Amino acid sequence: MPWIEVIPFRNATGKLRELYERMTGPDGQVDNIMQLHSLRPHSMEGHMALYKNVLHHTSNERPKWFLELLGVWVSALNDCEYCRLHHEAGLKRLMYDEERVAAMLAAVEARDVAAMPVRQAERAALRYARKLTEQPAELTSQDVWPLRDAGLSDGEILEINQVVAYFAYANRTVLGLGCSTKGDVLGLSPGNLDDPQDWSHR
Repeated sequence: MPWIEVIPFRNATGKLRELYERMTGPDGQVDNIMQLHSLRPHSMEGHMALYKNVLHHTSNERPKWFLELLGVWVSALNDCEYCRLHHEAGLKRLMYDEERVAAMLAAVEARDVAAMPVRQAERAALRYARKLTEQPAELTSQDVWPLRDAGLSDGEILEINQVVAYFAYANRTVLGLGCSTKGDVLGLSPGNLDDPQDWSHR
């Protein structure tokens, strides 16, 4: 049970009902992390807009599976089981290589970037993500150069930065209010990348 009052879908009215209906998954499911916002629907709206645009927008150049892996990585570093489990399921859904995914998750568990079965650019991004998560005040301009040297554009570096920043927000929302995965369907995400206003989960 969350540590604050949550209004379930069946009792929602007005703006809250409208938002719930926009983001439903199978059988009217709304993820517990979104239900945490039910006493302030405007913050739910902001959270969902940020989530959709940062992780699930057609203009992103980094592949969706890698953005999911970044979410798993940051959530593991923050000890946020809720977000880690959700995005592990999302990563598995997007990849068609069980052995590779298992190796990725083992590397996450071991906190071992070198063991991650990804390219140099992705390893550079994971190292940047770790420092931004664990030592944000120690970052300097020098920390983005390994990403550039690995072939990432500044736009791609921004995408990586925003995913890491989003998960810092989401992890602290979950950890600060006692969110659990009980009743959630893991691994769902907005499917219509071309429409930022389409929040339905599949």
